[in-house]
Amino acid sequence: MKYNKIATAFCAAALGLMALTSCEGGDLFSIDSPDWISAKVDSIAANKNQGGDDPDIEGMHEDVYNIGKEDLTSGFWTLGKTYVVPAGEKWIAQFNLTVNPDNVYYKNCYIVFNDYNPDTEDHLGTEYGVIRYDNDPTKNSEWGDNIDRSLVKANFENSSANDAETDASVQNFNGKVTVTVDRTEGGVHYTISNGTCTKEYIQPYDFPSNDSDGRLCCRIGIEKAIASFTGSTIEPIGGFTSKEDKQPLSLSLNGVPKKVLQGVTFEEAFANVTATVQFEQGVSKDVNFGDLTFEVIPDMNNLGQKTLVAAYAMTFKGESAAPVIGYAQFEIVDKLYTCLGATDNSTAWWGAHSDKIKVAPGETFLTSFTNYTSGANNWNNFVVVLTNYNNDEYAVVRADNYGWGAGYDNNPNLWLSGPQDDWGAWLAAMDGAKVNVAVTNNGDGSADVQAAMLGNDGKIYTQEYKGIAIDSDDFYFHYTVDGCHLEFDTVIGADDNSTPWWGAHSDMFNVPAGRTVSTRIKNYTSGANNWNNFVVVLTNENSNEYAVVRADNYGWGACYDDNPNLVLSGGQSDWGAWLAAMDGATVTVSVTNKGDGTLDVKCIMLGNNGITYYQSYEGIAPVDAADVWFRFTVDGCHLVFE
Repeated sequence: MKYNKIATAFCAAALGLMALTSCEGGDLFSIDSPDWISAKVDSIAANKNQGGDDPDIEGMHEDVYNIGKEDLTSGFWTLGKTYVVPAGEKWIAQFNLTVNPDNVYYKNCYIVFNDYNPDTEDHLGTEYGVIRYDNDPTKNSEWGDNIDRSLVKANFENSSANDAETDASVQNFNGKVTVTVDRTEGGVHYTISNGTCTKEYIQPYDFPSNDSDGRLCCRIGIEKAIASFTGSTIEPIGGFTSKEDKQPLSLSLNGVPKKVLQGVTFEEAFANVTATVQFEQGVSKDVNFGDLTFEVIPDMNNLGQKTLVAAYAMTFKGESAAPVIGYAQFEIVDKLYTCLGATDNSTAWWGAHSDKIKVAPGETFLTSFTNYTSGANNWNNFVVVLTNYNNDEYAVVRADNYGWGAGYDNNPNLWLSGPQDDWGAWLAAMDGAKVNVAVTNNGDGSADVQAAMLGNDGKIYTQEYKGIAIDSDDFYFHYTVDGCHLEFDTVIGADDNSTPWWGAHSDMFNVPAGRTVSTRIKNYTSGANNWNNFVVVLTNENSNEYAVVRADNYGWGACYDDNPNLVLSGGQSDWGAWLAAMDGATVTVSVTNKGDGTLDVKCIMLGNNGITYYQSYEGIAPVDAADVWFRFTVDGCHLVFE
């Protein structure tokens, strides 16, 4: 009766909401699945019906659930339940595996080994390593600090040559798979086999456990595949799942874009949306776009905040059921600013990269963006990659107090600010967080990365990495993403270029003595006059002006007027061509505090015509070297920070 009350409440809410929105002009959508997905689901269903428990395996219990979406789109690190294998015991599990038809060798299943930690909610301690089903000594078929690849044995080897990713032999992994983790004779003896392809990892010693009882956590994961579990000899954390049909209890939406461009159709905007449905007995599964019924409140036509409502009305086995509903917010906008990664946060690790930016010795480069995350894991946020010109990595540092690389690992001079006090609150706050990142080349063979993150909860979170080893004369950085997207959307001025002179100002940027601080903007101009472009205002912290310099070889101020030491780079050779090129130009502005009472301002402007223009103002003086700041203002233009 408990379920019936919950289902009745959801049903009433769904019917009431749909009746209300229909009166307000809401659009109802029901989409059919593509043929290939339907065929694949039928194939998976047939596999599931081959039977569950193997009667020949002693102690096998029913444990029926899916790891991965049935359309084979789930990304890397889609993991199943956690099975804890005590020292001296054996764990056997079975599942039906369906790999992706694109034959990419790493799109199959893998096992993750972790230490047991009784003090954490998920009981996962140190990660020992990962072993994937495929077998290729030349590729990353297994990895981790505690995995010895020489201990792998298999009756097959991948047939792909050199760096090729496709390998038709991975289709041999399909079928009913048995996994065994045997600790009865000491060490770890791992076997995965479907009766045709067998891979073993025979480690004669145990992993270096911090758990007093030496327990080992095991999880099965997939990438762009599906593992349909049928049974296990050890009860997982959270309990076994019965194969009896189960009623839906709740629904949460995945992959809903934060912003949708006005005029885009519903199907185009939400084709990648899925839902995670929770059923009785703690079972969940991901369902596809075509299995859901949608409502948009109030409509898809006008600008502004909207609510996407989705309903699902099937049992775990696909029988008719009282509907459960889920909600997500999105916004209809008339302009999308520069984004890195798909706006539904579906871009996988290393799937998108920004342009690289050079940072000279003694220079700090500032960037600003809004960070949107899938919220699945702490690492599904912005990532900063530090390299040389040839993209050889010094370090990769994430938003969540973690990094790696030649200049990071085993670096005695590395200093981190430490983890957040509450990772759950931080992760929730990072969806829509305003982020400022400062990358500094200290000029002494080290670099610093500092991030200030204004969360959607109004709190400021910080993360710092100092002392990363680099070549100061060859230092660049760029961004990448992992289950998130970055939107470079900090705008100064109205985007129709109507803001008048001094009508909008950016935040202030501090320039320490002996340092250069740089930032990059997109400059958009009305094109009416040369001065209808970005303006740099140089002040002290109290906004007392040293000088004001424009994009077009002109300036003024106490440290500018009648200054015999001031040197300007001069005007452009063709002002008309320059002005036309400045609408959408990418501009890097660098302010140098020389520490001797003088300032230099240098502007590099990559026009929309592909031509680079320069403007500099050197010798602005006298200033207080201990109190130098700058900001941007506009005049018949607008600026978008990158």
